[in-house]
Amino acid sequence: MSTVRASAAPRRPGRPSDRAKRAAILEAATRSFFRNGFAATSIEQVAAEAGVSKVTVYNHFGDKRALFTAAVHSECDNMREHLPIRDAGGEVGTIRERLVAIGEAIVAFLSRPEMIQFERRIAAETETDPEIGRAFLLAGPRRMRDAFSAYLEHAAAAGELRIEDPAIAAEQFVSMCKGMGDLERRFGAALPGGQDRHRIERAVDVFLSAYGPQ
Repeated sequence: MSTVRASAAPRRPGRPSDRAKRAAILEAATRSFFRNGFAATSIEQVAAEAGVSKVTVYNHFGDKRALFTAAVHSECDNMREHLPIRDAGGEVGTIRERLVAIGEAIVAFLSRPEMIQFERRIAAETETDPEIGRAFLLAGPRRMRDAFSAYLEHAAAAGELRIEDPAIAAEQFVSMCKGMGDLERRFGAALPGGQDRHRIERAVDVFLSAYGPQ
């Protein structure tokens, strides 16, 4: 595994040129981490693809682990932009319709070939470096769970749901929407068309039977 350089804390982006460099570094790093994994990604490679020096990468992100975390955060932000997750109240559609849309967006995002490949590599690398797995969980799945938990909490406050533990409810919802299809994809199985939609709709029905308003 590549040696992680210890350095000073990363600086915050300032001038437009600094922000452009930071964005270029993050784009190159995200592409490399998702394509090659953590171990096979080097600061030198990221710097070359971003058109900056290694020193610039270290100045902006501190070290390789911090760059990895920022890349996963970037993917989470990208996912959230495509998820219909907003504060409950004043939204279009019923709570069921919105939950189906959220379930479809989550499954579509997690089913991308590059995401499946990335998770396989991270899982393999975690066997020799558990910190990689912990960094991924904190920056990715747990961050998204917290965002969805907040949505469910708003929906409960608006009277659309009855939920005492939004974090557990969020985990249950995502698990039901992914179902066996998530495991089958990771082992290369081809899934019949329409299966995801059917599973998600049934998951929403079960979810609302447990947490819907009375």
